[in-house]
Amino acid sequence: MKKNLKRKINLTYPKQIINEIIKKKLSLYESFFPNTKYNFDFKKINKFKKFKTVIVIGMGGSILGTKAIYSFLKHKINKKFIFIDNLNHNYLLKLKKENNISKSLFLVISKSGNTSETIVNLSFFQSFLKKTNVIIISENKDNILRNFAKKKSFYFISHDKNIGGRYSIFSDTGMLPTYLMGIKPKNIKKTIPYLIKNKKFLSQNIKKISKINIKKTKIIIFLNYVPELNNFLYWCQQLLAESLGKKGKGFIPIISNAPKDHHSLLQLYLDGPKDKIYYVFSSTYKRKLKVNSKVFGHNAEYLNKKNFEKIKLSQKNALIRVLKDKKIPFREININKFNENTIGELFFLFIFETIFLAKILKINPYDQPAVEKVKVLTKKLLT
Repeated sequence: MKKNLKRKINLTYPKQIINEIIKKKLSLYESFFPNTKYNFDFKKINKFKKFKTVIVIGMGGSILGTKAIYSFLKHKINKKFIFIDNLNHNYLLKLKKENNISKSLFLVISKSGNTSETIVNLSFFQSFLKKTNVIIISENKDNILRNFAKKKSFYFISHDKNIGGRYSIFSDTGMLPTYLMGIKPKNIKKTIPYLIKNKKFLSQNIKKISKINIKKTKIIIFLNYVPELNNFLYWCQQLLAESLGKKGKGFIPIISNAPKDHHSLLQLYLDGPKDKIYYVFSSTYKRKLKVNSKVFGHNAEYLNKKNFEKIKLSQKNALIRVLKDKKIPFREININKFNENTIGELFFLFIFETIFLAKILKINPYDQPAVEKVKVLTKKLLT
């Protein structure tokens, strides 16, 4: 089976994947470009930029991409973004107690406009909602949030019906909150048109995922040495799980924080079942914070004056050596710059690779039928 995967990869021209996206999901393809036409007016949105605190309410793909951008570019952002993407009553009470909710902007996102968790969380803040501090994004059709926005005269933005939540990061869903952060959406997408045309780059990345033995591999471990990437990896987790987990196929994506998990999971990773591939994320970006280990004596000298990244990089390099020795499949992704280009390229790369893997697995990467069944049944149980 591994041999067959390699054969298919060699015959699969990256342009075919791009053409397939154009054919099946033109709106998704168009969203990759800096000159994308959005369903919101930048001038009208400017009135909301005065808010220093933004509360984003949504679930899954409606919020994960925005969280990823905020975490990755937080050093450039002068606003506080609060994300609510679970049902946690104590968390809501804590938010209400610790923040000036009355002076916050509420950004509510749900493609269907009927997401139960989003509606429940929004209801908690109903006494704070005004025409001047609420933006709602959903499909422009008969749904709970669209009707609520109309009734209350809240600012409403139409969610593109042809782009699913987990693929919506480059559309209004991801780029509106990015703009509110003070980040220009076009800067996130600046280099993507070049990547699309760069056949060599796309081919190289396709070859990297050829290490996945689709018969034996059950788990993809995101082994992460870069804390700023954690939320991006949660976005990746949903993208891979919902897009590929169908018809008894797919991979379980697990986020593992390093070096913390060296002391809990690494033994299993290295000596356990050979059903995994490792995506190792690291950074060579130099931090100023250094270790002063003199107080601990001679035996701790090897740590003295080393910065945190140097220590983590050494741990990562040691791990890579062991993975190679044990012939465990892995790929490395190194982050050199924490800027808009980097996070935009990462989003595009994983979208492209996911659609490619779906083609190999012969499944539709754009639906999630099992999830829809749970939603329908939940509503019945509550009725």
